[in-house]
Order: sequence, then C-alpha cells, then structure tokens
Amino acid sequence: MLKNLRIETFIPQEKEYIHLTYAIRNEEERSKELIRAYVNLLNRGIKYVFNKVNVKNGRVELPKKKEIYRELREYLMTQNAQGLAKHYVDQAIHDVYSILESWRRRFEKGRSKFKPPLVRKGYVRVKTTLRKIIGRSVRITVKPHEYIRYSWDRRWFSKRVEGMELTEPVIKEDKVYLVFRKELSMTTPLDAVSFDSNLFSLDGYDGEKFITISMKQLYSLKYGMQIKRAKVQSVASRKLKGGKRLMERYSHRERNRVNDLLHKLANFILELYNNHVLVFERLNKQGMFDDASESLSRKLSRTVWRKLVVVLKYKAPLYGCRVVEVNPHLTSRSCPRCGWVSRTAGRTFRCGRCGFTLDRQFNASLNIMRRFLHKFNLRMWGFPHREVSGVIPLMGVRRMSGSIRDFGELQGSRIEYKVHEIQ
Repeated sequence: MLKNLRIETFIPQEKEYIHLTYAIRNEEERSKELIRAYVNLLNRGIKYVFNKVNVKNGRVELPKKKEIYRELREYLMTQNAQGLAKHYVDQAIHDVYSILESWRRRFEKGRSKFKPPLVRKGYVRVKTTLRKIIGRSVRITVKPHEYIRYSWDRRWFSKRVEGMELTEPVIKEDKVYLVFRKELSMTTPLDAVSFDSNLFSLDGYDGEKFITISMKQLYSLKYGMQIKRAKVQSVASRKLKGGKRLMERYSHRERNRVNDLLHKLANFILELYNNHVLVFERLNKQGMFDDASESLSRKLSRTVWRKLVVVLKYKAPLYGCRVVEVNPHLTSRSCPRCGWVSRTAGRTFRCGRCGFTLDRQFNASLNIMRRFLHKFNLRMWGFPHREVSGVIPLMGVRRMSGSIRDFGELQGSRIEYKVHEIQ
C-alpha cells in the first residue's frame, strides 16, 4: 500500500538508540556505604540550592546552574567526608537540579509543599567516567583505588545484550540496574497496519486484509486477579496478621503475570508486522469511565491498552517499526468511503449515504488507517471503493469461549489470531 513511500517524519535526523534495562541482585556490602555517602551529598546540595529559590506569583525561579555551579561544587567537596571520587560530586549536582525541576513542576500545580524535596530512598547513578567494562562485568570506582564489581555473565539476558554498550548503571540497596543501549539502523517503515483496541481483541487492517488478535487471555487474567484481589483486600482491611505483607506479595505477582503476557503479545505483533508503522488510537480510559455504566466501568478497568502501546513503543525499534497514535473520535461511527457519521453504534456499521456495510471494529481500523495517512496528505486507494464481502458475518456479541477464569502463570500461553481475507 505504501510502497516507494518514504515518510520524512520517521527519518532519523541523528543517531537513535534503544535502551534496555536489566536488574541483578546487589550482593556488594560496600555499595551501601557508597549509597549513604551519595545521598548525603544529594540532600546537602538540594538544601543549598533550595535556599536560593525565589517564588513570584506562584512561579518558582531556580538559580541558573551555570551561575552557581562552581560555588556549589566547592561546597559539596567540603561535605564529601567519606572521600568519594570527585566525579560523584559532578553527578550529584546534575541530579540535584533534576530533582528540583521535578519538584518545581509539582509545586506550581499545587501537588507539593514548599520545602526541600529530600531524597529518602537511596540510589547512585554511576557516570561513564566512574565505570570500566571488563568482559561481561563492570568495575565501579567508589574512592580512589577502591572498586566494586558487578557481573552479568551467565545471566538470562547476557546473550541478548551481546555487542550492546553499557551506559550508566543505577545502584540501589537491593538491586543494580544495568542500562544497555544499541544504535538503530537508519531505516523507514514502508507499510502500515492500524489497530482498533477492544475488550477482547485487537482488530487490524494492513492494507490487504483484516486481522483479529485475541486479548481474551489477558482479559481473563485481569478478571481472575480482581476476584482474588478483593479477597486479599478484605483480609488486609481487617488488619489480620500478615495482611499487608500478603497484599504486597499478591500485587507483585499480579503485575508480573500481566507484564509477562503483555510482552508476549507485543512480541507477537512485532514479529507478525516487522518493519511496519503500527497505528493505534490515543485512548483516554479515564474519560471513558465518566460516561460508562457501572458494568462497563468494571470491564474497562480490566483493559491494558495504554500499557501495551508503551511496551510496543520501546520494543518497536528492534524490529524496524514505529508506533503512532491518532485521535479515536468517531472512528467506529464514520464511513471510510464518504465520511458520513452514524448516530448509533451497533455491531455492524451501515452507511446511510453510500450503503457501505462492515463489522464496526473493522470499520474503526479502516478509519484509523485513513487518519494516519491524512497526516501526510495521502489517500487510501482501492478498498473503500469496491465491494466488500467475506468479513460481514462477525455480527452479534463476540463472546469468550468458555467461562472467564484465571490462566495461572500463563508461561506457555499462545496468542490466538485470525485473518479475514477480503474477497
């Protein structure tokens, strides 16, 4: 459909990278001393800069970093009683301004009080000048001639990051986050596929055919989790012994199971449509709750549309793809042929002007494609101007096969999909 088309918007103007983060357990006792010393520098730097903050008409003015950099650095050097390497002072100044900028935005929106936003949970971001890569391990300087080492040899992700560059590790008391980056090739996707997001499926159009990707397992998982969560919350609310600990454990398990299936679904879509532009609706689920009934609100709460798009966005460059979002307004009620808008939303869309008839969800995928092409002053030729058959029998409510249930760990789950050819 988009052969010989090069979309300038997607042509990288400079080098692009994809960043992958993996966590390993922190078993180095000396790292705790490093974290405490670094957090001490951070908090002293935050207090120092905060004393120079001005507030006018509810707007916060931070002192410019360039103007006070030298005096702030000299002050922090005198506060570096533990003798950390000097580069930690430079990194602390950078983090101080990052923390204060975040506080400034929250304060101006009325979400934070006028007091120094001190760091509570310790961490250290290690500059590239403080780490040295040795094979599949990294040596981090704590003090002059004092080091700690972390290795990712024989880790499950060690082969995946082969040939990638380690950037700035982040050390916390329990874990170390290793951030790797890979330079992306200068390619432009030539084809596009649009998806309409629904409760039980993603209904797409790729320019030649329709495709339905099932999300029933994900919905069932969320449904079963809600039932279990209600029982766990009832235990925690009565303050029974171990109730809070049980709630934390269950929340962690729920998040891991949902994320596991989300990543499998994202991998399936990207492998199926390699080197494509993936077009989705920019959905506002909170706005849907305002107009939905109680029953529909419960169903909407089990969807993870936004999280799926986020996962696809960060994985897409590995497959030569791009993810684009368009306005979802009236996509399922508009005619892709003549633009007529229906006042009702039935299972099947029927145009009252030109007679175009199609399943509502497939019709939405067509309009999503049209809105994407409209950004580049392009038209969708062919399909909307010829007879459509072979896809109409999807009328009636799309029910899930069997009862809704919890699929357990879902480690071996398969993503179901169905292709609907246009005759």
